[in-house]
Amino acid sequence: MSSGVGGAAGSGAPEAEACPYLDTINRTLLDFDFEPSCSVTLESGPHVYGCLVCGKFFRGRGRSTPAYTHSVDTGHAVYVHLTRGTFHCLPDEYIITDPSLADISAALHPTYTEADIRALDGNSALARDLFGRRYLSGFVGLNNLNKTDYINATVQALAHVRPLRDYFLRLGGGATASIGSGINGAGDGPKKKRKRDDSKSAPTKPISTDPSTHSSLAQCFGELIRKMWSNERFKATVDPHMFVQAVSAASKKRYHIGRQAEAGEFLAWLLHQLHVGIGGGRKAGSSIIHDVFQGTVEVTIRQRKQGEKGGDGIDDDDDRAGSDDEETTKAKEAERERKKAEAEREVIIDETTMDTQFLQLTLDIPEKPLFKDADGGLVIPQEPLVSVLSKFDGTSFSDAIGRGGIAQKRRYRLRKLPNYLVLHLTRFKKNEFTVEKNPTIVSFPIKNLDLSQYVIQRKGEGKETPPTEQEVRAMGVKDLKKLLAKHGQSDIAQSMVEKSELVEACVDFVTKSLPDMLADKYDLVANITHHIPAEVGREEQRDLLQEGSYHCHVQHKGTGQWYDIQDLHVEETMPQLIGVSESYVLIFERKGGLA
Repeated sequence: MSSGVGGAAGSGAPEAEACPYLDTINRTLLDFDFEPSCSVTLESGPHVYGCLVCGKFFRGRGRSTPAYTHSVDTGHAVYVHLTRGTFHCLPDEYIITDPSLADISAALHPTYTEADIRALDGNSALARDLFGRRYLSGFVGLNNLNKTDYINATVQALAHVRPLRDYFLRLGGGATASIGSGINGAGDGPKKKRKRDDSKSAPTKPISTDPSTHSSLAQCFGELIRKMWSNERFKATVDPHMFVQAVSAASKKRYHIGRQAEAGEFLAWLLHQLHVGIGGGRKAGSSIIHDVFQGTVEVTIRQRKQGEKGGDGIDDDDDRAGSDDEETTKAKEAERERKKAEAEREVIIDETTMDTQFLQLTLDIPEKPLFKDADGGLVIPQEPLVSVLSKFDGTSFSDAIGRGGIAQKRRYRLRKLPNYLVLHLTRFKKNEFTVEKNPTIVSFPIKNLDLSQYVIQRKGEGKETPPTEQEVRAMGVKDLKKLLAKHGQSDIAQSMVEKSELVEACVDFVTKSLPDMLADKYDLVANITHHIPAEVGREEQRDLLQEGSYHCHVQHKGTGQWYDIQDLHVEETMPQLIGVSESYVLIFERKGGLA
């Protein structure tokens, strides 16, 4: 990782020079995970400085400001601007430049080069913090700020989605990041481009985004991701204070400290907020979120409609005993049955079919059994993921409630799967009294999850076949770049200079990675589970959502080792245990679709 020291000063600022007070810096007291707000006035803003001697934050550096007063009263002379990363000496008012401050710059705002990003997945070397504790970058614990474990588990899962991670890592130094179009096979041009492009098959230019225009939530999320993957931290854990506060503000305290929430609902909300926060719009592929997670599903809705007649046409006659004789009563019953049959024949089934985009698929789990086993305990059933996915087999209809409370039947057909597929298993159900949890175990494979049988092509749309090696070698540079962009591999073309290098890279991609991508096979990236405490001796009614806790399973790509992360606790686990856990949110990566 690269780190800059000092930086450009503001207009009229003194020139940078060496400082005789650098030996007073106490790195063990420095913690840059908290919000940059003044410890005296409690104000936050762009001009807050951190004292490198005591670790406290103060506003301003001019005369009569808290930072200046603190330097005079305590003799603490070395400060860092928490936004720009420049170092200052107070009250002497000059900028400090010294190579020994590089580690502080790296801890304050980690930055990454392209070489650093490429080496992250293969890095297995343990880093060491100031207290001698070892940690593996990217697999660090997040502090629980009182029932914020669902936020921690969600962030841990998203931090290992490589295209999303790399996008935010590139924004570390304030650089402009770009997203290649076509990761899902459909590209979009820049947002400001108004001229229509008639060539739909041609890949469009990458979309560039400026991190300074991002929302506060997106900026805090990016800063948290960069700190999690840094190997130059002063402590082996990360405190997500700023991100949790940004989540609370953006959700209007729907997701707040001290109140547990469902990780699946929070993930859906967070992906939408990140999409909007980095400049995404309604158009597909307008942000990295859509490029990575967006797929297409065809929804067929069947809904009953009555005819023009109002009601069933049955008279409300008085049928009380003694009001009519027996023959008259039987005649009325026969007439009523006849009119009822006519009304049923007049029912019209309205069927509509439309394509819609999704960021995650919600799966319904079969209900748990009502009766206990012979030993008095509840039988926890086990269902394979294949049977739970039957909702998207393209043939069966499921019951649903539409707008206005109208009963509907819906059929789902997957048309296009994203490179990263998010599956949300609905375990929680709310009633008038409490929240119930379905403990059914959904078993799934860790590798080679084949979903090709669920992707249904339209008539006339054949399954795409990869080009042969001879066809690739006969292509021109323009066609080679178009092929890579179509499958989300634009970065390969950008790093090649000679045509021969580009041809060999395309041949390697077509022969090794593309067949797996077109086969719709997936490997597990992250697994979020929900655990509840033991029920022994606790028969009273409980809120299982509030009392439970979230874990996240993630894999180190270089070694293949799986880790179980719960807040600050990080430990190794076996992959055999992951497939039989109480999974709640699953994130799968398409084989060969490394962006």
